[in-house]
Amino acid sequence: MRISSLFAVLALGAALGACESTTPAEQRAMDDARCRSYGFKRGSDGFSKCLLDVDLDRSADRRERRMELSTFPRYGGFGGPYWRYW
Repeated sequence: MRISSLFAVLALGAALGACESTTPAEQRAMDDARCRSYGFKRGSDGFSKCLLDVDLDRSADRRERRMELSTFPRYGGFGGPYWRYW
């Protein structure tokens, strides 16, 4: 009974996590608002650079998350590589 309730909670968490996705148009609007909040005027070189920096930051975050996920199974999930030596 506990395993089924744990599975239900995990499934609910996964479903709610999938709801966070935004469309490209919404993401662009949020990036636009972010750069305008920094004081950049739309159409200026600084505004374009700000949009580029925001996009590069997002790409770096995605890359970091992928690296974290890809390194987890390598160690078997026991917190480090040392469990193999015991």
